Order: sequence, then C-alpha cells, then structure tokens
Amino acid sequence: MKVLIPSALQSYTGSALVDGTGDTLDAVLCDLDGRFPGLRFRIVDEQDRIRLHLRVFVNGRPMFDITAPLPPTEQINFVLALSGG
Repeated sequence: MKVLIPSALQSYTGSALVDGTGDTLDAVLCDLDGRFPGLRFRIVDEQDRIRLHLRVFVNGRPMFDITAPLPPTEQINFVLALSGG
C-alpha cells in the first residue's frame, strides 16, 4: 500500500511516498521502521498511541486505532498539525 509521509518526517524516508506492507497500521509502521529506523517512534508514542500532533487517514477516513485491520489496497496519509504564532 502507498504511504504518504509528511515533509517533516521525510528525512527518515528520503521520499514523500513509500510502499508499506501489513494487515494493520501497526504492522505497516513496523515494516517501515525496519527500512527507515526511528520513523515509528515519531508517529506512535510509548503507549502505542498515535501522537497527539499527528493525524492518520486511511483512504481519506481518520484512523485512531493502530491495531485496526487494513485491506492491502489502502493508502495511508500521515498529517502533522501546524502550530506557531
């Protein structure tokens, strides 16, 4: 499946779009972390929750549970919150 990486995390992947495999979001993140070490920790905290400043969308639908099943044809988008003044 296609995974869209936000620009702030592209230093890990070297690309805005990467391929990932897995039947859950957690499995996809583990697959990506094997190729791009440290990426999973930037997306998921120590309690295996999606970090507060990040939103995950699967085919345009928000996803909050990293253990929810994913069909292999899905597209995952990680979106970072903007902040500042």
